[in-house]
Amino acid sequence: MTSYDQPDAAGHFGIYGGSFVSETLTHAINELRQAYARYQNDPEFLAEFAYELKHFVGRPSPVYHAARMSREMGGAQIYLKREDLNHTGAHKINNVIGQAMLAKRMGKPRVIAETGAGQHGVAAATICARYGLECVVYMGSEDVKRQSPNVYRMKLLGATVVPVESGSRTLKDALNEAMRDWVTNVENTFYIIGTVAGPHPYPMMVRDFQSVIGKECLTQMPEMTGRQPDVVMACVGGGSNAMGIFHPYIPYSGTRLIGVEAAGEGMDSGKHSASLQRGSPGVLHGNRTYILQDDNGQITETHSISAGLDYPGVGPEHAWLKDTGRAEYVGITDADALAAFHYLCRTEGIIPALESSHAIAYAMKLAKTMPSDQSILVNLSGRGDKDIGTVADLSGADFYCRPSCQGQSVKGDVRPVEFKR
Repeated sequence: MTSYDQPDAAGHFGIYGGSFVSETLTHAINELRQAYARYQNDPEFLAEFAYELKHFVGRPSPVYHAARMSREMGGAQIYLKREDLNHTGAHKINNVIGQAMLAKRMGKPRVIAETGAGQHGVAAATICARYGLECVVYMGSEDVKRQSPNVYRMKLLGATVVPVESGSRTLKDALNEAMRDWVTNVENTFYIIGTVAGPHPYPMMVRDFQSVIGKECLTQMPEMTGRQPDVVMACVGGGSNAMGIFHPYIPYSGTRLIGVEAAGEGMDSGKHSASLQRGSPGVLHGNRTYILQDDNGQITETHSISAGLDYPGVGPEHAWLKDTGRAEYVGITDADALAAFHYLCRTEGIIPALESSHAIAYAMKLAKTMPSDQSILVNLSGRGDKDIGTVADLSGADFYCRPSCQGQSVKGDVRPVEFKR
């Protein structure tokens, strides 16, 4: 079985994936699996999904040639897949629409979701408002503080936001609480997972909904450049935006796939979220994948300046792509991501999400090593409105500083326009 035929009927990507859930959730997982199998190729379902993507989300999102950045880097041409231009400001809305459509067809009036950076929560609240569904979003209390604009957006849209105080109070803990809610309210509740992790069929289902990103690029890049890109790149936390652009390109052996993880304060610092590079196989949140764990199998705390990458695991298909060598995974530190954030703002007039800034930073480094007739396609997974307060605080800018950010620091020089050319 090739990597692009994955997963098998039981949800395995090689040795990864599967469904490791409590007995109380087995019925709900089986019910979801059957519903998705029924509708994933249903013409009426697909037509509605395509309509929503076009008329509600605003797809197709454009591919943009970052010409000035490319010229200043002096190497490969850098192109950006502008998922930041989607309604709600990120790629998350693609998957949320598909899952909400399933919730309606399954007769589930209540939706729960977990969120880190807040974009998945905003997307879930948005589509629940559109479809008239109750929405409850679980969010680590640390992420509530550093992503306050998105918290308010969710509340404006009618969602109930539940801060999670357990553990590290970040994305991992929000997912734990959402799972507990689902067990308690399984009959009337649909759990919209925001990434390509979790028990089968979530990794496959989320990937399928997000694959619209890469499918559009397969048409757009030849129109712009005459051929497919030499490199396709995306940031990787749980991994949904990366799988969305990677998956359609898996059969294209001439295109390198590079995932960029959060190296935090350094890969050897112990303060990072690089599951694929520093983790080992284990079970987390219903699937087997690479996770950050200690010698006793306990999940270790993670760190990233970007809330959406601050997760101790990764989708099982990424684990499979790593082991087979089809995709490469690298790390970018907080400091380099911040520098790339500022650089893209100043050179292209685009404010990226801090998550996406990790991919931009590595693209800038890689471009210098490649000839100018080659191309790098970066999935710009979200816009940076939500991160402006954090960036201002950490960069020492004259901007309103929330109490939660006072005293934070990031190792390295993060002053604007200091990224070496």
